[in-house]
Amino acid sequence: MKKKNNLVFWFLVWGLGIAGQLCWNMENQWFNTFVYAKIVKDPTIISWMVGVSAAATTISTFFFGTVSDRKGKRRILISTGYILWGIFTIVFGLTEFIAAGQAGSGSAVLASVGIAVVSADAIMSFFGSMGNDIGFNAWINDHMNDKNRGQLGAATATQPIIGTIVGTVVGGMLVGADDNYMRLFLVMGIAVIVFGVISLLVMRDSENLQPSVRGSFSKQFFSIFNFKEYLKNKELAWVNLTLAVYFIAFNMYFTHIGNYMIYYLGFTADMMGFIEGIALILAMLTTIPCTRFLNNRKEPQTAAVSIVLNSLGVGIMGLFVRPDNIDTRSLFNPVLFIGIFLLGAGYVIFLQTITAWSKPLYPQEARGQFEGIRILFFVLIPMVIAPLIANPIIKRSGEFVDENGFTEYLPTNTLLLTGAVLVLLTFIPLIPAWRYHNGEKRK
Repeated sequence: MKKKNNLVFWFLVWGLGIAGQLCWNMENQWFNTFVYAKIVKDPTIISWMVGVSAAATTISTFFFGTVSDRKGKRRILISTGYILWGIFTIVFGLTEFIAAGQAGSGSAVLASVGIAVVSADAIMSFFGSMGNDIGFNAWINDHMNDKNRGQLGAATATQPIIGTIVGTVVGGMLVGADDNYMRLFLVMGIAVIVFGVISLLVMRDSENLQPSVRGSFSKQFFSIFNFKEYLKNKELAWVNLTLAVYFIAFNMYFTHIGNYMIYYLGFTADMMGFIEGIALILAMLTTIPCTRFLNNRKEPQTAAVSIVLNSLGVGIMGLFVRPDNIDTRSLFNPVLFIGIFLLGAGYVIFLQTITAWSKPLYPQEARGQFEGIRILFFVLIPMVIAPLIANPIIKRSGEFVDENGFTEYLPTNTLLLTGAVLVLLTFIPLIPAWRYHNGEKRK
């Protein structure tokens, strides 16, 4: 019986984790290309989508994190969140049909369809955060012990990477050369709904999970904004700031990299998915040697290497890749491939490192709420600031007039070169985080 329960546990760890990461990847990677393909080639809607969905995600994590801690329950949040997450993923795809018949004026499309697109994305993100960011991640932490810490740490660190790779390749295949985005949203939405139903039937909360009630709901909810208490854990505060600065730069360029490859370089969606996916698969292999460094508490050094790799990759693409020196019909584009590989290696190593570094620093009695703090630095701050940088760069450097005389705004090399410089700013908060980390080691 114990063996059966263990199999169910690991099935849920990997099933819910991968399904959730595939859905997040779809939002981060394919929602933006969907807007360019089906709505309008203008980064304005994307900027609103990113900012509003980040706010919805953050509100969800703080609210449901408090609910989860007070009730001592994770399963119902996971099940309900995943089911609604899948439903609104499909609803998002239906905005394509609202846009149908309104082609012509970019301003008209932005006015009539923009609200529907941004709202559907925000609602989807709200329930996705409820099920995955709060419910699932807190459930993982609840079950973590000395016997499975390494396995669970590896799972949570590699799942976003696997989600990015599989989501990029399979997403490109589902969209195809005919831009069939509805097929992608249906497949991903149904997959998430199925795992939500499975979790409702077979998932169990940790036996050690107890309600954590600290005063009234409002008092406990707003206690997370007691920054004096939060700042007492100086190492975690600097690690989270490192996370925020890195992902400001990352979201600034990566949000638009699909549109850069499809609409600026000229690849089809499926070819873009294959090229990016193959490079990221190879990049993921770099996490294997990094595990040894992380086990030896070398998180700061590993993070530093990842930042340099990411900057090199983005810089190579920005400096040396142009529409006239790549073959859009072939997978063999060496410079582009090297750039994506280095970009991806930096990304996966950084994510692996920050996950392993920050999780053990969470206070046991408020894990749900501290997942909310992580989202503040991982999602809200980067996704609000990044579009403020990217949008004007695209508008100024990527203005084109199509064959019908309509103005389009495409991400170009200028965006990538800016990203290559910005990611190096991550060293500013990393250095004090490094010092506090070394102080912990000496104690």
